[in-house]
Amino acid sequence: MNRQMVGIAYCPIRADKVYVLAIMMEQNEKKWEIAQPDENAVKHLCREMGCHPITAGVLVNRKITSMEIARPFMRPTIKDIRPPFDIRDLDVAVKRIHQALTAKEKILIFGDYDVDGVTATGIVYEFLRATGADVTPYIPHRSKEGYGLRRRHVTQIAAPLGIKLIITVDCGTGSHNAALAAKRAGIDLIITDHHQVCGDLPQALAVVNPKRPDCTSGLDHLAGVGVAFYLLISLRKYLREADFWKDGIEPNLKDFCDLVALGTVADVVPLIAENRIFSRAGLDVINNGCRPGLLSLMRASGIKGKCSGSGDIAFRLAPRINAAGRLSHAKAALDLLTSTCPDEADRIAQGLCQLNAERQRTQRKMVEEIIKEIEKKPHLLEKHSLVLAKEGWHDGVIGIVASKLVDLYFRPVILIRIQEGMAKGSGRSIPGVLLHEALGDCADHLDRFGGHAMAAGLSLKAENIEAFAQAFEDAVCRGSRPEDFIPRLFLDGRIELSDITPQLMDELEDLQPFGEGNPEPLFIAEDISVVHSKTVGRYHRKMMLRPAGDRLARAVAAIHFHPAPEDMKIHYFERIAFHLAWNRYQDQKIPQIMVREL
Repeated sequence: MNRQMVGIAYCPIRADKVYVLAIMMEQNEKKWEIAQPDENAVKHLCREMGCHPITAGVLVNRKITSMEIARPFMRPTIKDIRPPFDIRDLDVAVKRIHQALTAKEKILIFGDYDVDGVTATGIVYEFLRATGADVTPYIPHRSKEGYGLRRRHVTQIAAPLGIKLIITVDCGTGSHNAALAAKRAGIDLIITDHHQVCGDLPQALAVVNPKRPDCTSGLDHLAGVGVAFYLLISLRKYLREADFWKDGIEPNLKDFCDLVALGTVADVVPLIAENRIFSRAGLDVINNGCRPGLLSLMRASGIKGKCSGSGDIAFRLAPRINAAGRLSHAKAALDLLTSTCPDEADRIAQGLCQLNAERQRTQRKMVEEIIKEIEKKPHLLEKHSLVLAKEGWHDGVIGIVASKLVDLYFRPVILIRIQEGMAKGSGRSIPGVLLHEALGDCADHLDRFGGHAMAAGLSLKAENIEAFAQAFEDAVCRGSRPEDFIPRLFLDGRIELSDITPQLMDELEDLQPFGEGNPEPLFIAEDISVVHSKTVGRYHRKMMLRPAGDRLARAVAAIHFHPAPEDMKIHYFERIAFHLAWNRYQDQKIPQIMVREL
């Protein structure tokens, strides 16, 4: 295989130029779809809640139509989570961990190198350490060891250390060979995971995964850290009933919610039900400032004061934690999150920021390279999927580069790094095309694969790439509809700038945290004039906006991040799509429009 890129892709599309990260890229034109919430439901909710009609419309758009549902949605508490008892194998896992604690057995926690895996490792490690357990955390090196528990981890690490119990977090569902190796070595294996189950379960002592077909808990929306947290909830209860804490201090599980929120938001699981509760509680814990590592990371990443919501997690904290596993070793991120020394935390946080800057440069270079390649080979844009492979790509960034390409070309994308005859890839998808299911249809061409509907990883022999690409294209075609390939912008409704009041701003803030399953409200306003504007931060436009033709109307502050160069000079907008957020500075806060699309 030479160093040329190979690829399979989708059908020709119309594209507009946009400026993203100072790079000219092509982006599909989106279809704007404005929600039409039921008027009677909106009026009913307004009467019951005493809320702004716009807030009621947003809630109805999310199928929240009564006060009984709306109140816990806007004021979620830990008490509202469902009990853990229906999670399959959880009771077996808890009893075995209790046995290990009382017998002083050596325990290995095996995690993953992304934010979800690192935070899951962190909470289980901290909890077990609080019990006095002989516990060792282990996260594999992304490039040198790959994803998931392998046979060599059992035979070359766990067995020589005298480990008697291995607990996986955010991985393990596909670790069949490792499970057999553990069994032969006399090591019990407890798997906690949330990834899709393909075929039979590994022969482990317990497989705690709400996605297994025989699990009726209804908790299949949890992230890996959420599953691990449920393990701790059940374990603490069991230990309490066994009078384990009579000579010690029982850990407060709420103290772990900061890491649960971090991993949940970062893993882009639906922010509904328990995920919403954990994330909301976790933001409170983060802002209480009890964890030195998070305080250091917040300062280093430019968060002033409090973490304002899921956006700060997703765009400031998570990328820096992920950077450790992408470009170096995720152990640095784990050390940061579990550190009790502020000076050590500051040092690690600064190192993660440097790694993140390097990650951004590597990512930007790779995106530019692929765009140029596609411009030279427009035939790549003639099919329903895009599969590219090349030697020399950094496997730590191919997943996020795949996400960027999905944004640009709006189709499933798989990027594959070739090295010494083997290939390792990462894929991202679009709504309507289930990536994990499509990969299942191509399993004959793959050595390993795993993941979710929207993101997955895979490995295969380099000689099988072209056959896999064609099989993947066929699977995508079978599992999709033509309308799936039309990018859409879903708006919660039309509003006037005069509707933007402090009451509305506060109520919309109560809908946080935003994310998958609970998108940040997006509105449309029409016939808008720019009263004043200036460039800030080189690439962003700060403006004051008001209704066109009404010089007496109150102007509203607005910011547009990374607009196209030609849009920097426009002084009239036929329509804008935007979010609303308080702009907090020192002791003041003002409503601000966050322009999303023009």
